[in-house]
Amino acid sequence: MKKTISDIKISGRRVLLRVDFNVPIRDGVISDDTRLKAAIPTIDYAVSNGARVILCSHLGRPLKEEKKAKERGLPFDRERFSLRPVASHLEKLLSRNVDFLDSCRGPEVFRFVSEMSDGDVCLLENLRFEAGEESNDTSFSEELAQLCDVYVNDAFGAAHRAHASTAGIAEFATRRVSGLLMERELKFLGRLLDSPEKPYVAILGGAKVSDKIPIINSLIEKGVDRILVGGAMAYTFLKANGYTVGKSLVEDDMLEQALEIQRSASEHGVELVLPTDHQVVDSYDPLNSRKTIPIDFTNAGLVGLDIGIETVALFKEKLVGAKTILWNGPMGMFEEKPFDAGTIEVAKAVAEATALGAVSIVGGGDSVAAVNETGLQGSISHISTGGGAALEFLSGKKLPGVDALEDK
Repeated sequence: MKKTISDIKISGRRVLLRVDFNVPIRDGVISDDTRLKAAIPTIDYAVSNGARVILCSHLGRPLKEEKKAKERGLPFDRERFSLRPVASHLEKLLSRNVDFLDSCRGPEVFRFVSEMSDGDVCLLENLRFEAGEESNDTSFSEELAQLCDVYVNDAFGAAHRAHASTAGIAEFATRRVSGLLMERELKFLGRLLDSPEKPYVAILGGAKVSDKIPIINSLIEKGVDRILVGGAMAYTFLKANGYTVGKSLVEDDMLEQALEIQRSASEHGVELVLPTDHQVVDSYDPLNSRKTIPIDFTNAGLVGLDIGIETVALFKEKLVGAKTILWNGPMGMFEEKPFDAGTIEVAKAVAEATALGAVSIVGGGDSVAAVNETGLQGSISHISTGGGAALEFLSGKKLPGVDALEDK
């Protein structure tokens, strides 16, 4: 267990709050403020307890994009990666002033922070404008620590990165605790590792089996009862089992690994469930050839883009009676209608199981988007803000941003 912001005195103290404000911004407008809203409880707690709140976050990979632009002889739009629009949007969500600082380091930043009053809130410019952030530079870590009396990490989505603001700062910060969002993430995800109530069902989707191998192995070893496999990753399993999958996305170098996963699941008494039908298009006429067919009927020219209605019904059946549900990854090409149908139906099924007593945890961008699109946010036990971080945590890996915090 890690200490949290509620375990220590913060009144009158400068609190450097590492948040995850890596949100989509287009023409200065934030299209999805889920991550901003997720940070509000910790910000409100700090403000109401008299802290001087210094928010810091990354946004995209500006230095990498700048390098690519230079190599191609193209101009680089630095403002596209500025957190300034976030400060404006956050003011509306908090109903209070949020000062925006044009940098995240230097004497002017230190001076401003030193003159803050209790209850003030400011936001530093994008941490990744500094090369020292991603390289975990010692001097940058020390500068960040000098801005505060208390360091609070509430950015679970970045906790798997050993960066200056998530790991390196721990060497210099006097106090290092988690925020309320981080605490909630560790509580729910930790339950899956330590004592998941059974039957325990995992739903995994997305493009690649290779991305999910560590978590699949961990789930099998930790005693999951069923794993429902959808998305493009299912085709690697299907092809490994001798099915014709046409031109569907397959990792040919993972076929033997897929069979090994199935063997391991069988040995541990874990039911691994694959799609029985899918939505396909003809690769030669994708706009006019959509249809739903059994997996067995797939021919060489077809491309599978979503699970079918029979598979949806099968997955719903496998969720009946579940007490714990983990869902990570879409069931198809969620970003293209109508191939979002399977993912949306699974979202509804998870919400229904939750209403009947299951503890449900959803993570991964498209899975979360499906829940949001169907308006089911309030019907899920926990929506994780960390895609990669959640997968690594559930795979049993140590997260630098969590390890850096004080133990209770």
